[in-house]
Amino acid sequence: MKQTTANRLVPAPIFILSAPRSGSTLLRSVLDSHARIHAPHELHLNLLTVQELEWAADDITERYASISLDALGLTIRELEHLLWDRLLHHELERSGKDRMVNKTTSSVLTWRRIAACWPDARYVFLLRHPVQIADSLGRAWADRREIDPVRRTLEFVAAMNEARATLDGHEIRYEDLTHRPEETVRGLCRFLDVEWQPSMLDYGRFDHGSYIRGIGDWSDTIRSGAIQPARPLPADETIPDALRTACREWGYPARAEQDHRDAALS
Repeated sequence: MKQTTANRLVPAPIFILSAPRSGSTLLRSVLDSHARIHAPHELHLNLLTVQELEWAADDITERYASISLDALGLTIRELEHLLWDRLLHHELERSGKDRMVNKTTSSVLTWRRIAACWPDARYVFLLRHPVQIADSLGRAWADRREIDPVRRTLEFVAAMNEARATLDGHEIRYEDLTHRPEETVRGLCRFLDVEWQPSMLDYGRFDHGSYIRGIGDWSDTIRSGAIQPARPLPADETIPDALRTACREWGYPARAEQDHRDAALS
């Protein structure tokens, strides 16, 4: 009998979907500061796989594992889903909290798989100006010459656009999180059905694990423990032609127009 995807130990985890260098480590640290929300470092679920081995003896090979899975009505893909769900449950149980947030930037590249694993998952879409994503990628991975920051940014913009067009969720911007943190986090708490806690903004008071390369941001900015204002948006004439469409798609105007909007809101 085929297993359903709805039978999960963590039936409705929360996924932060974003491009890298968009402030997702800051957002997960803020959320992890809530008394009911556990948001650990990047778990890289899409890199955790199940392998089926063949039994071999006397020059004979048999796929006994495959026969066993077929009898259970399971595929390797579904077995991986059970592994992912068990890992989230393990982390949530250890935390003593009741809301689980998974923040891994590569998640947006496999959002269809996540949606198949957790039909009731909830999503937070975190946007940042594409030019500043590319700039931050270039600085963070200066030793990785094979990475083209603009091309990498566009890959994530495309995946984000597909996910946002298909999945229901709550959208926030890095610039709002850093310039208007209370208003932004209050709105996110309403979406997640938890009470707003002012201490969330003082995330440095809490232990969020190590800030090290490979499982999130490792910069001095995130290590400071305080939300710091984002850099000014780039001037329109400095935006590379390759990123202009992405900027328009994500609703980022030229800097002069944004400065005017910010002044009107202050």
